Amino acid sequence: MKKVVKFGGSSLANAEQFRKVGEIIRSEESRRYVVPSAPGKRFDGDTKVTDMLYACYAAAEAGEEFSGKLQAIKERFREIIQGLSLDLSLDREFEQIAADFSAHAGKEYAASRGEFLNGKVMAAYLGYEFVDASEVIRFDKNGVLEAEKTNKLLGKRLAKCEKAVIPGFYGAEDSGKVRTFSRGGSDVTGSLVAKAIMADLYENWTDVSGFLVTDPRIVENPAVIENITYRELRELSYMGATVLHEEAIFPVRKEGIPINIRNTNHPEDKGTFIVESTCRKPKYTITGIAGKKGFCSINIEKSMMNSEIGFGRKVLQVFEDQGISFEHIPSGIDTLTVYVHQDEFEEKEQQVIAGIHRAVSPDFVEMESDLALIAVVGRGMKSTRGTAGRIFSALAHANVNVKMIDQGSSELNIIIGVENRDFETAIKAIYDIFVLTQM
Repeated sequence: MKKVVKFGGSSLANAEQFRKVGEIIRSEESRRYVVPSAPGKRFDGDTKVTDMLYACYAAAEAGEEFSGKLQAIKERFREIIQGLSLDLSLDREFEQIAADFSAHAGKEYAASRGEFLNGKVMAAYLGYEFVDASEVIRFDKNGVLEAEKTNKLLGKRLAKCEKAVIPGFYGAEDSGKVRTFSRGGSDVTGSLVAKAIMADLYENWTDVSGFLVTDPRIVENPAVIENITYRELRELSYMGATVLHEEAIFPVRKEGIPINIRNTNHPEDKGTFIVESTCRKPKYTITGIAGKKGFCSINIEKSMMNSEIGFGRKVLQVFEDQGISFEHIPSGIDTLTVYVHQDEFEEKEQQVIAGIHRAVSPDFVEMESDLALIAVVGRGMKSTRGTAGRIFSALAHANVNVKMIDQGSSELNIIIGVENRDFETAIKAIYDIFVLTQM
């Protein structure tokens, strides 16, 4: 069995956390390929190494003295190395970084050095081979991942390695120019490695014991999701649930490789399995609840709208012309409502309204702001009658006024619109009716 294991910044923040990681990796021979992030915060108020690198490079780029900032980063790694009693020096690497910062090597290069250096430490600690991600993760000149080229390079390189450490978050163009994924991109690196070596499992270790049914800032100690499908995860991630970088699922999904979200600080917890499909019945009718605030609705009314060919297209063309994307479009016989992000819309609202009048000559246009959207997601909803009714009942009991409801054709999710002020109350009410009553 072959496993790829990725560890987040909180799992590698100091020597103590490194030792926990080492115990986890050594406890199973199958954990042969390791993807580390840069060291995260050691305590509340601490600074992540990546943020320290950004600040250091900004000083260098501005022509300011940056040696003190770089020395502070070097000290962070020295603490880890000494805490692990390693015979390792990163002096040469830091000399190269200083020279590259002075030469303005780029912000992405600067950000990548945390993973690069932590990869060096991890490889020395485990006795694994170090594989620089810039040699095997390939981007084009526009900073877009070249998936096929990356898969070939990774597969060929790792076929020669029995055990290896591949730093997360970055790669390079063919020219050698370093490129990075967006924040959390080490998740993507782990997924690419898992695909390249045809792993049996991709373990993603973080500081939570899996994917939670809902936001713990809203519901105290929410239940852990035992199994979730890629489709369910996509729906929840889109609506703001963040445990895994949403692009990380694509490489492994194509190969049918499951992802297991685990907790470094509680390795005995089974965590959450993310799979393509499963015959296991979900523990609850719903899998998860997620949502976002900050939407507004534009309600367009016109008699006989339903018989006017091209009405919807013309309305959406107005939003496209203004560079505004839409979220949902519930409609009736004589009404069409478009939900958009309020911050995108506010500056261009009058242009949009004027454009709608010119395009479709509506009888009436009305706008409403400060709205929130909540996604209730779950494969169990397909086979359970009365799910929508239970949602409405729970919200009515909690005195929450529903502004919109939209169910996807897959029956995998129900989207509910409420006022911003009712957002937390609504999530608690839905959680209580579907989870607490089934515990």
